[in-house]
Amino acid sequence: MRFAIFGNRTAQKSVECENSISALLQSLGHEILPQDRLSETDIVISIGGDGTFLRTAALVGNKGIPMIGINTGRLGFLADVTSDRMEEAVRMIHEGRYTIQQRHLLQLETEGLPAGHTPYALNDIAILKHDISSMISVSASIDGTPLTTYQADGLVIATSTGSTAYSLSVGGPIVAPGSNVTVLTPVAPHSLNMRPMVLPAARTISLDVSSRSHNFLISIDGRSFSCKEHTPMQIRRAPYFISVIRLEGSNFYSTLREKMLWGTDARH
Repeated sequence: MRFAIFGNRTAQKSVECENSISALLQSLGHEILPQDRLSETDIVISIGGDGTFLRTAALVGNKGIPMIGINTGRLGFLADVTSDRMEEAVRMIHEGRYTIQQRHLLQLETEGLPAGHTPYALNDIAILKHDISSMISVSASIDGTPLTTYQADGLVIATSTGSTAYSLSVGGPIVAPGSNVTVLTPVAPHSLNMRPMVLPAARTISLDVSSRSHNFLISIDGRSFSCKEHTPMQIRRAPYFISVIRLEGSNFYSTLREKMLWGTDARH
């Protein structure tokens, strides 16, 4: 098989992991391709944290190449293979001991998307106030039917994959991967009546933002840019999936228990 490896070349641990994985793959008879030959690759390995995985997923785009993440950072739900298990993971891939999960993405349609920004998000699209300016008003409609106006610091629109990222940190629900849904979670809402909402992923979400500063931020998987208020926006399910490798014996629930320390006695 042909592999491409993406990592943070400025982080010593990431470089060491990349060198070890490359040597092991070559010893098993596999080929390491340079990143400019990504379209010829069978499997992509991301080395770093979830941020590295998201950047790599943006490069993979609609090519359909399966991805796996080796975690050299801290908390990782996308890069969920710890560095001490990376050689085991490589051997399992070599032996075909894995399955592939399809993760849906969100697509933002808006005017004037800046150069270098992709409209696709594997985790989330967040609508946020600028810096320390006063809260924004985000009017939301679902398939053309008015839903509500969020008076808040922002609104996070997340995939099931992204439910354990920014959305979770602002009180959103945990959603199992493969659930065909989109989660709307307000950020610091002015009213306690504003609660997270789970929608079928096929729905189209239309948003209109007003702000005292007359502008706001859009963040697509953590990559932010500024927009003028009342800029038309629609968010819908993207027309392609990201393929994620799940090693034999691992699953989302075991990852949750490990990352969230469920079942661990905090007194010790």
